[in-house]
Amino acid sequence: MHVRAETKRAAAASVTVCGITFSADLSGALYWDEERTLVVSDLHLEKGSSFALRGILLPPFDTAATLAKLTQAISRYNPRHVIALGDSFHDRDGHARLAQSDRASLVAIQAGRDWTWIEGNHDPAPPDTLGGAVARELAIGPICFRHEPSGTAGEIAGHLHPKARVATRGRGIDRRCFASDGVRAVMPSFGAYTGGLSIRDEAFSRIFAELNFTAHVLGDSAVHTIAASQCY
Repeated sequence: MHVRAETKRAAAASVTVCGITFSADLSGALYWDEERTLVVSDLHLEKGSSFALRGILLPPFDTAATLAKLTQAISRYNPRHVIALGDSFHDRDGHARLAQSDRASLVAIQAGRDWTWIEGNHDPAPPDTLGGAVARELAIGPICFRHEPSGTAGEIAGHLHPKARVATRGRGIDRRCFASDGVRAVMPSFGAYTGGLSIRDEAFSRIFAELNFTAHVLGDSAVHTIAASQCY
């Protein structure tokens, strides 16, 4: 993706929430170096099989693709702790439909590290049989990790699947993004089959003051830091 020259380019952008600096990874993960903690949101594993149950046939490769991307992010940072910020499964029975190969991939990336499943609206009761702990929300220092954003200071949440439309080569293109104003942040969806909600939607105005926040946009090879007011 090509954007205007004033846009900051980096393989990972710095995102600050209440004085804590995180790395916004190109994959859509967030890394807290001091805590050696990697955060991902809205994996929506088994979305393809969920749709198939309703007669909507999609290529059944979303879970494998999402776990492969997560494996790469974990390999880059080697975190001590991974936090999955809710809607890790597309529905409450998604974990039961995991292929054996995908279940083995999940076991492999959990090995030797702490893992926390945050409850989401799609998976309000993540199973404790997949390894790790289950929590409604998790506070570490001044930061509170939860699924649905409330706008509270220190909050890092998911749920809304933020995306930004930016100008490139004379046309607009939609990309997933982190949304943050230095006090709170909303993470992009990580799952292969997940869509997005424009940061211009009124749902974001209930969290941030007007457009006084930043979009850290996931490009092809870099994260682009752009004022939300410059997106459309």
